[in-house]
Amino acid sequence: MKELQTRNYKLSYLRFMNILIADSGATKCEWCLLHDGKKKLIFTQGISPYFLSDLQIENLLRNDLVPKIKKYEIDKVYYYGTGLASVDNVSLLKKVLKKVFNKAKVEASEDMTGAARAVCGKEKGVAAILGTGSNSCFFDGKRMTKSSPGLGYVLGDEGSGAHLGKKVLQYYLYNTFDEDLRYRFDAKYVTNRAEILENIYKKPLPNRYLASFTIFLAENRGHYMVENIIEDGLNDFFFTHLCKYPEIWKYPVHFIGGVAYGFRDVIKELCHTYEFQLGNIFQKPMDGLVKFHGAN
Repeated sequence: MKELQTRNYKLSYLRFMNILIADSGATKCEWCLLHDGKKKLIFTQGISPYFLSDLQIENLLRNDLVPKIKKYEIDKVYYYGTGLASVDNVSLLKKVLKKVFNKAKVEASEDMTGAARAVCGKEKGVAAILGTGSNSCFFDGKRMTKSSPGLGYVLGDEGSGAHLGKKVLQYYLYNTFDEDLRYRFDAKYVTNRAEILENIYKKPLPNRYLASFTIFLAENRGHYMVENIIEDGLNDFFFTHLCKYPEIWKYPVHFIGGVAYGFRDVIKELCHTYEFQLGNIFQKPMDGLVKFHGAN
């Protein structure tokens, strides 16, 4: 009876709380306002403290976010974003958020923490991000205690969209594709060696350019070369990163991101091969974060 009363008190308390959760990359930020048991989603430009000043971030929030939630007084802000592995950047984001939402309790953490909370909840486990880039950590139910970050798309990011896209282009440029697959590639992209190399070595955001070729893999499932690229690329992540966690044979491993979700059948097979206990596979963290913070 006492536990039920406590739970009902928490639920009643939450109905009067306005909680704002953010999941931000460098290009897009997803916000979710929790109010009276309901969700309101808002999308704004992404926020990276490496590319935007504190004033630019403040102006972005005041112009693009605040007008859409102006009738709500925000009590708590949980912000997860790119670039927050740096203590200085965390301090900057918290300062700006506190300035915009001056009555709210503010928490700012890196995107890996957000991913871990989304997929693990309050349980121990290994969390892995497989999106444009890749990352992983061991989560003890409250915080990250170990991590195995990638080395970026040039030296690492095994299992990521950029890593898989790189393999697609290698197969194409080295003439490894069979005639049928090469025809499909040429029909879809209408490109050439010079244009590909210019996009990678001279134009901005080459990691995103590389990751864009994972669509070709998704559209051509069943071809043995495509299946080999997907399995080899994801296996690189399992072998290079996941096997480094001794906890992985004791606790479940969870995945999040477009690559993980899109190729979840291969993820399941690899977990079976490595004898890992597979947990959740989410495309995006927001639903998990809403559940995590909505239960606090």
